Amino acid sequence: QVQLGDSGGGLVQAGGSLRLSCAASGRTFSFFSMTWFRQAAGKERELLGLIRWSEGRTYYAGSVKGRFTISGDNAKNTMILQMNSLKPEDTAVYYCAAKTRITDSWEYWGQGTQVTVSS
Repeated sequence: QVQLGDSGGGLVQAGGSLRLSCAASGRTFSFFSMTWFRQAAGKERELLGLIRWSEGRTYYAGSVKGRFTISGDNAKNTMILQMNSLKPEDTAVYYCAAKTRITDSWEYWGQGTQVTVSS
């Protein structure tokens, strides 16, 4: 069974940086795509960006474009979210997710890691 573990969250001041990691374990195989979501208290879950390994391309939501960068190694089933110029409104629980094929739903999810940005 595949499990995703996301980590790296914490408390940071506005303007600071954090680096989140997502690693797969268990019956691992190459993913088609991986992504990062976040969910702030009382708000809808927000897709931040994704990477499609077959294309080697990344896509970002407007709210984080230019500040967040997704990278990783598909052979190692790892993904990184580098977050710079953090704002208090970036405070949320961040989740990684992955899928093995073209489908609307994400098959595997991390447990979430809390990011808190103080003003």
